[in-house]
Amino acid sequence: MTGTLYVVATPIGNLADASPRAIDTLRAADLIACEDTRTSRTLLARHGINARTVALHEHNERTAAPKLIDALRQGKNVALISDAGTPALADPGAWLVAQAHRAGIPVRPIPGPSAAAAALSAAGFAASRFLFAGFLPPSAAARRKALEALDLPLPVVLYEAPHRVRETLADLLARFGPEREIAIARELTKKFEEVARLPLGAALDWLDERPEREQGEFVLVLAPGEERPATAMDAQRVLAVLLETLPPSEAAKLAARITGVPKSALYRKAIERAK
Repeated sequence: MTGTLYVVATPIGNLADASPRAIDTLRAADLIACEDTRTSRTLLARHGINARTVALHEHNERTAAPKLIDALRQGKNVALISDAGTPALADPGAWLVAQAHRAGIPVRPIPGPSAAAAALSAAGFAASRFLFAGFLPPSAAARRKALEALDLPLPVVLYEAPHRVRETLADLLARFGPEREIAIARELTKKFEEVARLPLGAALDWLDERPEREQGEFVLVLAPGEERPATAMDAQRVLAVLLETLPPSEAAKLAARITGVPKSALYRKAIERAK
């Protein structure tokens, strides 16, 4: 009998958002894999959880994962958490989860807080689907290139760091124009939480209204663009962005859904890019 790997969503700010099921799972775990053990200590201490913690972050995931897989094979239950929100979603953990699947170890999600879902729900852009694009590239040239693939007829959710949010909003304004709307969600669920929906032309002025608005964590939700027939070039641009975070098969599947271009053609392009 192997153990189970639990992928546990934790609060993105307000500790009261931890679900009873998440707390019970963490309390029962033999090991808790944390993106940062110091950050997770606050949540664990609040609930009197004394399980052994180990670090699993973007710099050590591939070396730390085998030890956790060995523990799971020995029958121990492991809970995976990130600093905030849902693990493996713009956070470490996907490699460990993939290795657990390959080893035949049960993986169980414990759903809960997600900054992307929270911002989208508060943005008010009606849509049956959306694109989660995560963090844009940090360099200006790469970021502007990535934006070329995001002019889509559906909401696009982006994460951004406080020291880059001004540059990103300026690039969004240049690419999509002053009338395109955006929802800016800042410090979600925390004391100084703000959610503003406004035209891109007013976004930088909104930041300037209060200096502290450039502090904290940001989620940006770009309003859907106009519906238009996708071209092969559009599809390849979307595919290129998705391949930055997804394997070829998943990237091709999602790009096909977004653009309407056949999945088989996009998969061939994805394999070519991977090579």
